[in-house]
Amino acid sequence: MTGVPASAAGGSGAKPVRGGKLGTAAVNQASLWNIANILTMVRLLLVPGFVLLLFHDGGYDPVWRAFAWAAFAVAMITDLFDGHLARAYNLVTDFGKIADPIADKAIMGAALVSLSVLGDLPWWITGVILARELGITLMRFWVIRHAVIPASRGGKLKTLAQGTAAGMYVLVLTGPLATLRFWVMMVAVVLTVVTGLDYVRQAVVLRRQGLAAERAAAAERTAEALQATAGAAADAGPAAGAVAGAKDVHAAAEARDAAEAER
Repeated sequence: MTGVPASAAGGSGAKPVRGGKLGTAAVNQASLWNIANILTMVRLLLVPGFVLLLFHDGGYDPVWRAFAWAAFAVAMITDLFDGHLARAYNLVTDFGKIADPIADKAIMGAALVSLSVLGDLPWWITGVILARELGITLMRFWVIRHAVIPASRGGKLKTLAQGTAAGMYVLVLTGPLATLRFWVMMVAVVLTVVTGLDYVRQAVVLRRQGLAAERAAAAERTAEALQATAGAAADAGPAAGAVAGAKDVHAAAEARDAAEAER
């Protein structure tokens, strides 16, 4: 759940050549049914299975909670593997780009909400984490026209902390382990908030840079158009030059208004 979807992947579907990550035999056309996408789909299917296991027999049976933890752990592990396979074998598809972040947030969201419903996890923790994840996702779309916000090291640590803490809450723990899982969750919450604020800062900077670049490009195009028109007007005579000058003023005003509208 960290930034650019790794399983996003969906790529070539070709078998890699031994001794290399891609090899010369890799083809360019992506295939939907590749290992990275399959792992993503498995993670999606594990979400309802995990919830059913967690709530079985009232949600407090240690054995069924252990089964639920196993499903949760498998889902989190597939997130690591589909990302690695996607990067190593160039498995990129549109399905993967959409499904991977959905699968990541679905399994974590299901765990947090279910634990809060059972009374094991305070609702404020679930609210903070889910609000951050949804807000950052929407913010990425806000700036995607200008740039892509890369996944940070803090974001990866946040994901690890969230997964570890949620997994510990799924298990029925008592004594020192129950205390430990609380502090692990607190670390996850702090990382969630801090990395979220950092992503907001990056988004604001990237959007400002993008708008500035667009305004500069618009001004450059306007200057080139004015220069070309002035040259043509000089060849056509004084009357044509006056008409061209009026058109230049109008074009410059339109360019300025367009740049202001994009702020």
